[in-house]
Amino acid sequence: MEAAEGGPLAGLRIIEAGSLIAGPFCGQLLGDLGAEVLKIEPPGSGDPLRGWGRVLPEGRGLWWAVMGRNKKSVTLDLREAEGQELMRALIGHADVLIENFRPGTLEGWGLDPDALRRAHPSLIVARVSGYGQTGPYADRAGYGAIGEAMGGLRYTTGDPDRPPSRIGISVGDGLAATYTALGVLAALHHRDRTGQGQQIDTAIYEAVLTMMESVIPEYDRLGYVRERSGAVLPGIAPSNAYPTADGSHLLIAANQDTVFTRLAAVMGQPGLATDPRYRSHEARARHQEQLDALIADWTRGQDAVALEALLSGAGVPAGRIYRPPDMLSDPHYAAREAIVHVEHPRWGRLAMAGVVPRLSDTPGTIRTPAPELGEHTDEVLGGLLGLSPARIAALRGAGIV
Repeated sequence: MEAAEGGPLAGLRIIEAGSLIAGPFCGQLLGDLGAEVLKIEPPGSGDPLRGWGRVLPEGRGLWWAVMGRNKKSVTLDLREAEGQELMRALIGHADVLIENFRPGTLEGWGLDPDALRRAHPSLIVARVSGYGQTGPYADRAGYGAIGEAMGGLRYTTGDPDRPPSRIGISVGDGLAATYTALGVLAALHHRDRTGQGQQIDTAIYEAVLTMMESVIPEYDRLGYVRERSGAVLPGIAPSNAYPTADGSHLLIAANQDTVFTRLAAVMGQPGLATDPRYRSHEARARHQEQLDALIADWTRGQDAVALEALLSGAGVPAGRIYRPPDMLSDPHYAAREAIVHVEHPRWGRLAMAGVVPRLSDTPGTIRTPAPELGEHTDEVLGGLLGLSPARIAALRGAGIV
């Protein structure tokens, strides 16, 4: 498959049949890298994400501006036989189908992936769900927060004297979407060699589990259960958010021996690096709270911006805790265009995160803004399936599109 202008996945056609986060974020990632993404939405209502997040006065959510970029919106009622027939026809023109419905939903609509692949052997079907397509929990409803809990992330998040907390973003859905996009790329490579597509089965809880570092072998061999530890990782010291004179906090990560030596020198206390309590990783782990308190006493007398510059100049990893205003005014963000501005016919010039990762020769781009509901229905059904304007109008009148 040759990369063309527009990104390394240019020429690839993806049908995104899911809603909310995990499936659509996978579609966004692949669309950013150049794929044509046809987003299938129910007529009249569309993806519920269109109204999620902070909402503009007309009731439109700004989250959709990000999730919908680089996509074409096609309305189809997949609960109706005629909508299912049109969906099968569209799939015949696609490389990849992404869906994140509850397992069994596609099959109930006459869109069984096995049957689709028998008709189109090169088709790749990427399925994201809470618990996966098999196993005793497969048919349970499973949102990202449930996957985060089952995968172990929720238990380890928060302060030790409080109930488990959640991270302030949909990290489970995002991980599942990213792994699914990785699976799509691997399946495309296999298809390039064999001509055969396949199914991809991503469970949100398993995507979370893969990020849980060594919690499983630690319990398996040592009987150790990692507990909530607030702002620190037990045994990794110093690595914490330390208070500064201006009322903010600065993250300092100096847990490696050589880096800690540099931090001690900047603090004007070089002897800390040879102190038996702190001279090794293991020693610092045993005296973590004491060391954190010592560093905090020093940082309280420093301005965060000046301290960040001082530490960075000395080769000590340090950074302020950013909020959106900091991101939009930061010169490094600007130099790398980590935040881009997308022109939207309704919302104007809108700031959002750029495309990740960066490819040197065929970089991804944001080519089109998030579409209005059904904006491309006529274009896709007419251009791809050859339906006449009169036929499309009849389908619209019947509530199929």
